[in-house]
Amino acid sequence: MARVTVEDCVLKVPNRFELVMVAAQRARRIGTGAVLTLDRDNDKNPVVALREIAENTVEVEALKEDLISSHQRVFPMDDDKDDVIEDMQGEEEWSALVAEANAGFGGSEDFSDDDDDEEAGIEDIAGYSKEDE
Repeated sequence: MARVTVEDCVLKVPNRFELVMVAAQRARRIGTGAVLTLDRDNDKNPVVALREIAENTVEVEALKEDLISSHQRVFPMDDDKDDVIEDMQGEEEWSALVAEANAGFGGSEDFSDDDDDEEAGIEDIAGYSKEDE
């Protein structure tokens, strides 16, 4: 069994840092059950990944794309316009549900903030008044 060296792989992937990232991605895929393209020969996953890269049995560009997509946080959406949900869809139903829920908390009270209502002070909230002194 011949050992793989970085020099063997740098011929296929010129940037050493990129080689490490691509080989690590392939080693992760091997660990999750990807099909091996070479015999394992009692090697660990990173060594098998480097051997596959050195012998051109895996497509390096596909590994790069797989690496990029595995680190993406935002996935591209389909351009299908039929599945787009409008912001205002269902607003009437939601308002009816909120009114129904508010009815359970004391009848048909209006919980809107009107400017002409007297605002409750700290004395009102605490149950304290100047007359209690």
